[in-house]
Amino acid sequence: MAEVLAAEGDQDSFDTSNNSEYSEDDIQVLEGLEAVRKRPGMYIGDTTLRGLHHLIYEIVANSVDEALAGRCDTIDVVLEKDGSVTVTDNGSGIPVGNHPKLGIPTVEVVHTVLHAGGKFGGGAYSISGGLHGVGASVVNALSDHMKVQVRREGNIYEIEFEKGKTTVPLHVVGTCEKEDTGTKTNFIPDNSIFPDIVFDFDSMITRYREMAFLNKEVTIDLTDDRGAEPVKKHLHYEGGIISFVEYLNRHKEAINTPPIYFATKQGDNFVEIALQYNDSYQETVYTYANNIATPEGGTHLVGFRAAMTRAINDYAKKYKFIKDGDVKLQGEDTREGLAAIISVKLPDPQFEGQTKSKLGNAEIRPMVDSAVYEKLEIYLEEHPDIAKLIMDKCLSASRARDAAKRARELTRRKTVFENNALPGKLADCQSDEAEFCEIFIVEGDSAGGSAKQGRERKYQAILPLWGKMLNVEKARIDKVYSNEKLQPVVMALGAGIGDEFDETKLRYHKVIIMADADVDGSHIRTLLLTFFFRYLRPLVEGGYVYIACPPLFKVYKGDEAYYAYDEKEIEEIKIAHKWENPLIQRFKGLGEMSSEQLWETTMNPVTRKLLRVTLADAQEADETFTLLMGDQVEPRKEFIQENAKLANIDN
Repeated sequence: MAEVLAAEGDQDSFDTSNNSEYSEDDIQVLEGLEAVRKRPGMYIGDTTLRGLHHLIYEIVANSVDEALAGRCDTIDVVLEKDGSVTVTDNGSGIPVGNHPKLGIPTVEVVHTVLHAGGKFGGGAYSISGGLHGVGASVVNALSDHMKVQVRREGNIYEIEFEKGKTTVPLHVVGTCEKEDTGTKTNFIPDNSIFPDIVFDFDSMITRYREMAFLNKEVTIDLTDDRGAEPVKKHLHYEGGIISFVEYLNRHKEAINTPPIYFATKQGDNFVEIALQYNDSYQETVYTYANNIATPEGGTHLVGFRAAMTRAINDYAKKYKFIKDGDVKLQGEDTREGLAAIISVKLPDPQFEGQTKSKLGNAEIRPMVDSAVYEKLEIYLEEHPDIAKLIMDKCLSASRARDAAKRARELTRRKTVFENNALPGKLADCQSDEAEFCEIFIVEGDSAGGSAKQGRERKYQAILPLWGKMLNVEKARIDKVYSNEKLQPVVMALGAGIGDEFDETKLRYHKVIIMADADVDGSHIRTLLLTFFFRYLRPLVEGGYVYIACPPLFKVYKGDEAYYAYDEKEIEEIKIAHKWENPLIQRFKGLGEMSSEQLWETTMNPVTRKLLRVTLADAQEADETFTLLMGDQVEPRKEFIQENAKLANIDN
């Protein structure tokens, strides 16, 4: 059946009448890996840079599964000069003998047949991650070219593919020592499927550092060989998830040192947990099942939280931190400033949803619950000084939560569009259709005045802010809820805050931060983004947050004028129009622009430039906000010095 697509605003042109019959000929059967190439998003999420990097992850995950089976301890990943990627491990090597059912080499089956792998029967791999047998074949299907080399049984075998199809059959290319085993995979993504096939080495470091933390027996060596000099990163952490927690807290002041660590095993199920409190007000807990991140949690997280709350409340009651008749500590009170890693490994993980973002195995919850309660109870008894610090922090969090509850009432609105509950400085739009509405959060009353005059009133709202906002990274929740500069933002958006945030009540589907292109403007953007990330996370995750990009220059001659974002664009305008000495106006701030200029350059959907804020990696974002906005000065100084060369001085 034909797939019908319509351009935006052209929906009326559809002819929905049934002009053709629906017959057997309309049913398509996609052979082999054609389905993957036809609908890559079903297998890797999307074809953006995230999907591109997922290709490497799938191959590396196969090597890590070898490590979990005790057959591999070293993985090398190289970004080659030609744009390809090479992943090499010292595992047992993919079997090369003919498959008993298909009659072709097993290594070829693994790379050309969906749902073919050694992870179904429980023999070769008792524990594994990956895509349940589609990893290598999906990567092959989405690659322009792939070459796989296997060292096994004293021989070196090679096989080659193009776009998922075998082009050079398996053959022997040399010999090796019988003990020298492993698999080497080289592939280059198909540019006709991925618009951008340039890998980001820094994001790879973050991803594989995480994998090295979770598997302390594995060494992962990353090399970027695309530049004049190779860049190398060696990832190996003997402390495993203990080192992981210490890494998360490296820019914070730890309360209990070293981190609390415990592990437990029941049958084939293995659980290990490391936790450490710090002096911040944020909870940083990451969960994994068979090395797969589970950002939505699941049964392991439920068990952890229940046991934490129960153990701390029991200790607090026993030693009179909480008196008889007092209200118990809530779960969120016991987790303020907590950094923790929960890693479970099990033979048959059951994930909820295709994205594997939530673990569903019921047997894991009581296992985690009993382990956490027992071990934490013992730790608190054996470390009374640290226990007192933790109790004081939890009780202080409880008092702040009560104060925040009172402050929160001030930001609540009875209905989404109740006018008398809107902030006074907000110039609201006329439409109440959130998907078409946008709000500009503007730095300063002057720029706010120009924006109000230049806007399209039907769907554009303006909220001016004045002065510096609260740095929520250094403030407790009650201060956040009662802050006079943050309240108008929450009230205008109308969706609540924190755990009460309700995406369906959001009044605008574009929340645009519009600040000057200078240091102060950058600071305000960072403060707002920190607030959104910490207290309005679904706003960022849903893709509702944007950053306006006002131009820095106006280049004109006579009645003809153009806008430029940097000096390079000025030169391009000069060349394009053959201007030798045009007049150049430098905008020092939004307030210097007339309402017409602000509309034309920054607010008009046809001509403006917006940057959409996305959340590709929550862990990296968390670390960045802590680094930029936290209490530790020296790490921030080092970050600024390292990245100063990347800055545009004129900005």
